[in-house]
Amino acid sequence: MALETVPPLTLVALRLVIAALCFTPILIRRRSVIFAGGPGRWRRLFLLSLLGTGLHYGTQTIGIGHTTASNASLWAMTGPLSITLIAALFLHEKVTARKAGGIALAMAGVLLVLGPDVLRGVDLRSHLLGDGLVFVSIFLWAAFTVYGKRLSTELGALELIAVVTAMGAICTLPAGIWEMRHLGFSPAQIELEAWQTIGFLGFGCGFLANLLYFQALRRTESQKVGVYLHTIPPMTYAASWLVLDERIGFGLIAGSILIAAGVWLTEKG
Repeated sequence: MALETVPPLTLVALRLVIAALCFTPILIRRRSVIFAGGPGRWRRLFLLSLLGTGLHYGTQTIGIGHTTASNASLWAMTGPLSITLIAALFLHEKVTARKAGGIALAMAGVLLVLGPDVLRGVDLRSHLLGDGLVFVSIFLWAAFTVYGKRLSTELGALELIAVVTAMGAICTLPAGIWEMRHLGFSPAQIELEAWQTIGFLGFGCGFLANLLYFQALRRTESQKVGVYLHTIPPMTYAASWLVLDERIGFGLIAGSILIAAGVWLTEKG
């Protein structure tokens, strides 16, 4: 909805600025802890910020504009798998048979939830640029999750995501300003409905969801946090049923059961 009237880099910059403003109280209250690290920590924080904010949101937003919802939904399935593989390589988290089986079960559930109509709408040949960017953004998020897991034990989950978001806003704001000048675009042209979606992306996704995500990441393994990403499709369809009165079919119910079973199995692994 926002991309219908707002250029992609401008959208990314605005949502990150809103999220950073939400994290400002944490930055102020915990500044003594945040600024205690040396140059080495700041280099790692900058790298993490690139992985999880600027590059991730940038490639994702531009990619969504060049592909279909069906394709994007399919590529989103690779997120938990990427997290599992990267965590095994760099954090030495064990990939047990239960974890592997749980992830596979959850992926099968997602395919059921998406259903044959969505899967038939997947066209990989006509959207190579968009699909490639969406896939890169998902891989960047996986690397962000694993690298963030390591740094959160050193700095703290709240402090880490607050700093990373603020750095992302600072880095992407110049790109957004350049895009607006290049296109002759002004924030005054943004309609109220678009501002509402940007506000939700900034507060709901950039602030609240990331805060909860990193709190969970601090308490358990990356692989176990990542598998919950498979619950997004059934939650989306359930919300559509409640808000838009869309019909719930057998695929949603059966797929949701498989996803829940896969998450449970991964947690037990």
